[in-house]
Amino acid sequence: MLHRLLAASLFSLLISPICAQTTKPTSAGNPVFPGWYADPEVAVFGNKYWIYPTFSAPYEKQVFMDAFSSPDLVKWTKHPRIIDTTAVKWARRAMWAPSTIQKDGKYFLFFGANDVHEGEVGGIGVAVADKPEGPFRDYLGKPLIGQIHNGAQPIDQFVFKDKDGQYYMIYGGWRHCNIARLNADFKGFSPFPDGKTFREITPKGYVEGPLMFMRNGKYYFMWSEGGWTGPDYSVAYAIADSPFGPFERVGKILQQDPKVATGAGHHSMLNIPGTDEWYIVYHRRPLTETDGNHRETCIDRLEFDANGAIKPVQITVEGVKARPLR
Repeated sequence: MLHRLLAASLFSLLISPICAQTTKPTSAGNPVFPGWYADPEVAVFGNKYWIYPTFSAPYEKQVFMDAFSSPDLVKWTKHPRIIDTTAVKWARRAMWAPSTIQKDGKYFLFFGANDVHEGEVGGIGVAVADKPEGPFRDYLGKPLIGQIHNGAQPIDQFVFKDKDGQYYMIYGGWRHCNIARLNADFKGFSPFPDGKTFREITPKGYVEGPLMFMRNGKYYFMWSEGGWTGPDYSVAYAIADSPFGPFERVGKILQQDPKVATGAGHHSMLNIPGTDEWYIVYHRRPLTETDGNHRETCIDRLEFDANGAIKPVQITVEGVKARPLR
């Protein structure tokens, strides 16, 4: 009997590492993939989730972008260098904050480059590819927006498709936010009826990182507040009946938790197609890090109350459970 017990114990010890290696994780954990990545844009293309982040490094090294895909929000595959400055001749540094959409069988990636100020070359560009993993090539050979309008630095662009099919670009740094109507070919903009091309929609507290989505007929406008290198970076929102507002600030829904991480901000939103199930994809800084560029990409659940207000997000280490697309 003793020999049998010893043999059984030895067998258990031998197979336990194998079982541990083959057991599939049930939650993503935060961060969802290794490396310093920020400003994540999430999308669903086909039967996969995609995240397009900024490679978080000093501006002179921030000269390319990677992408990540997943069938279930847990297992992520890296697609390296989907675009870099060799493909965008006018961009020399600081490629950041991508926004990617699919249209007419093509994939369009909008990005900021060069961290421009008045009179400098750079701004918001657009690239195109035949597949979501690229490679992306420069679409225009020049910036789509290269000047300062209404005080808004041309960065942090987000492309929003309205219910009538019109695409809008919402963008801006330096505490100013503009909205503009994209042409059907994404090569320029169409003026509004009053003749203006760039309309300011800046809400109180806005700093950068705008985002817009619709739910139950309402327009939700979200943005980042605070300084991106500090612990107070956070996300706030407003609700309106039109993409042009007026947007009255409701309050913060994402911010640091001194027990988990700091600097939680510059997010995107994931709505599982055909459901009212929502996730927030954002970056934050580990408690052990003080370098402004040491940011990591995370995912947590986002919920609404009975009146449509966004509930404050609890940032976690565990992340979200596996959610395959059907």
